[in-house]
Amino acid sequence: MDYFFHKDGSMFAEDVDLHEIAREVGTPFYVYSQSTLERHLRVFDDAMTGLDRLICFAVKANSNVAVLKLLAKQGAGADVVSGGELKRALKAGIPGERIVFSGVGKKPYEMDAALKVGIKQFNVESEPELEVLNARAIKLGKVAPVALRINPDVDAKTHEKISTGKAENKFGISWLKARDVYEKMKEMDGIAPVGVDVHIGSQLTDLEPFRLAFTKVIEMVKDLREAGHDITQIDLGGGLGIPYGDSAEAPPLPSVYGQMVQDVVKEMMAEVDLEFIFEPGRLIAGNAGIMVSEVIYVKEGDGRKFVILDAAMNDLARPAMYDAYHNIDPVNLSEEAEEELVDFVGPVCESGDTFAKGRLIQPLEAGDLVAIKSAGAYGAVMSNSYNTRALVPEVLVRGDQFSIIRHRIEVDELIGQDQIPNWV
Repeated sequence: MDYFFHKDGSMFAEDVDLHEIAREVGTPFYVYSQSTLERHLRVFDDAMTGLDRLICFAVKANSNVAVLKLLAKQGAGADVVSGGELKRALKAGIPGERIVFSGVGKKPYEMDAALKVGIKQFNVESEPELEVLNARAIKLGKVAPVALRINPDVDAKTHEKISTGKAENKFGISWLKARDVYEKMKEMDGIAPVGVDVHIGSQLTDLEPFRLAFTKVIEMVKDLREAGHDITQIDLGGGLGIPYGDSAEAPPLPSVYGQMVQDVVKEMMAEVDLEFIFEPGRLIAGNAGIMVSEVIYVKEGDGRKFVILDAAMNDLARPAMYDAYHNIDPVNLSEEAEEELVDFVGPVCESGDTFAKGRLIQPLEAGDLVAIKSAGAYGAVMSNSYNTRALVPEVLVRGDQFSIIRHRIEVDELIGQDQIPNWV
């Protein structure tokens, strides 16, 4: 459920008419519904009732500090994958003890920053990383809490570019080698092995890959505890998909996912007190945001009609990068108009700058607004200024109020970042 809907022929974000935002902010822009963000977090957390748990929002899905802060006020922590995301989480008021640090390429200065603020857990993804982290911790007089990210060699059955749990992927340590690496940690003075971590991919619509991966993790935790390792934290990652509105298989509800998790872990919970960490991102933010764009031209091609928008692949990369499906709705709704087939494209000089092909929609003309749905995750965070286009702004709505939470970075500001050497 989200809070974007048509009323009296116009689309609203909660109680704000999107035309009102467009008049003040211009197009394109992202808009997020605070009520939707909070509701999605609450629904996921409720699905885990009965578990000692920490919900760490995946910052990579939507890293705006305002979004992070409102989720933090609801009790969320943060899953970060860079020093920059760590800074964002801290600025949003998320304390170190509610932050986990994932990612395959942590640099020493990033490790230092995380050690100094006392993060909850480093999700370590390789032996070389573990050795560097040990050295940095010793140098700073710290002990790093570590969970090895296990690669369980499980096919997530999702897009190949967002699959992370197969042996061929760059993520994690092979589950066949992991027990030996935990033994090595016993000799490392700067490391405290506290947990096990797994994350097999994003936008999963089938529970079985989760079940297979989580079962392997529970078996490993049992073995590690029997070997004398005080493992008390299990990080089950994120990855549960959302409905994008296409004809693909609908993902399971969070409640069904939560029941599967509890079925897998209940035997282990009867034996030892465990804390579970979850890292949802898309599930919280995806359908809590849309991108609004204006029609520039409607172009008649040979056998097809192109609706050319002022948004482009630099503003929303998912369709070009992943062939992703996003519903596109008119902001002004006419129930009487007969729908027609169109392609939605942007102005960037790339054939890949296409949002949708062969969509049925009411006739549109220059100046009309459209809403590209399910854009709250991996939308603004992946935006850029390709073709020297202004960087898209973000807006947050609560009830009948809206606030710009990232201003449009205009072309002059972008060009001003360039430096000309004195020999040119």
